[in-house]
Amino acid sequence: MNMKQRSDSPVKHGAPPTEEPVSPLYTKMAILTHSLIFMYSTAFWIQVGVMPFLSKSLGADPVMFGYMETVFAVAMLLGGPIFGRFGDLFGARSALLVAFFSSLLSYLTLALAHSIPALFLSRIFAFMMHAMHGAQMVMTDVSSAKQRADALGKLSVSYGVGMVVGPTLGGYIVTWFSMNSAAAVAAGLCLVSMATVLAFIPATTKDQAKISRSDTKVHDSGGVLDLSAILSLLKIPSVLFIVVLKAAVGVPAGVFHAMFTMVNLERFELTPESNGRLLSYVGVLTMIMQGFGVGYFSKRLSDSVLLRLSIAVMTLSYLLLSFANTIVMLCLVMIPMVMSGALLNTIASSTITKSVPETATGTSLGLSMATHSIIRTVSPTLGGYMYSMVGYASFGLLGFVMNGSVALYLAVLGGDKLTAVLG
Repeated sequence: MNMKQRSDSPVKHGAPPTEEPVSPLYTKMAILTHSLIFMYSTAFWIQVGVMPFLSKSLGADPVMFGYMETVFAVAMLLGGPIFGRFGDLFGARSALLVAFFSSLLSYLTLALAHSIPALFLSRIFAFMMHAMHGAQMVMTDVSSAKQRADALGKLSVSYGVGMVVGPTLGGYIVTWFSMNSAAAVAAGLCLVSMATVLAFIPATTKDQAKISRSDTKVHDSGGVLDLSAILSLLKIPSVLFIVVLKAAVGVPAGVFHAMFTMVNLERFELTPESNGRLLSYVGVLTMIMQGFGVGYFSKRLSDSVLLRLSIAVMTLSYLLLSFANTIVMLCLVMIPMVMSGALLNTIASSTITKSVPETATGTSLGLSMATHSIIRTVSPTLGGYMYSMVGYASFGLLGFVMNGSVALYLAVLGGDKLTAVLG
């Protein structure tokens, strides 16, 4: 399948975007997807905060917890590209329904879990748990190339709000009731989300005029499991570049994030409530960057400059992380680390959707998310061994080495060459 840069993407990466009218459909879909992502994020972060404590109460050590998260990552890895292609073929609404149903099954299993095998089973349902991916497909369908980065970035604001509410709410539910009750509340939010999708999201959100101008149609390339159609997107230079870049800088982030709550529990001796507040703090930082920072910086700097800047900041942040021995120091280091990571991920997602035909945007987002899933496949187990054998400082040193190496490569590549690679 021969694919090239989309013909409806006239904006060059170095040119600042101009204001353009916002359609009623764009506004309606933005309100709906932001509401859905808030509920999805709230439910997801309730279980993120609960899972380490529940696993420990059932006798799991940090290495076993890492195995569970690896199973979770493998399931998402296998499902991500398939989920994206499913959305391209059958519509974003169908994809969102599948995503929330998978989440519902996972959280119900947690709510009923009284053994370690049940915890592992809950991780398997992550195969199609890709609600953020589904929301990104909707906003990609209804936005222009000029609006793309801002539209995708703002989705993470709603995710960040849920990230603030979810852990705190989960912590209080655990305190007042039980860890299983918190998982049940997360499952209830998934049911509400499914009803919202059925009631308000149209069956088709793609612009048929854009599809008719697209040089390749995924509908002519086979079914949902057509791996050749999915992998052929990697033949596009900018797609391959973004995937490799995200993989390189994402490993240390995946390792640290996978062990974040466990580290907070053991190194800083946080309670479920205080851990929830710390996760909420991270959510606030994410929300600020995605809601205001991405739009501000993308209007003033080219994609190539933003990529190099964000990776340079992450390199320094990881170096400082290795010396953070108090909760206050950790909170200070999280400011540049979280914000630079949010900027990098948004620019990467925007670039990859503008590099493929209209009929393959969901699949391209699936490849991008599969990169995260590959990282999550190896990083939890790696993180468990690193923490058990080397200690907390190893997380920061790994991030410093890997991000520093990428930053050096981009500096050698140069701004002009990087811009040319990005199209």
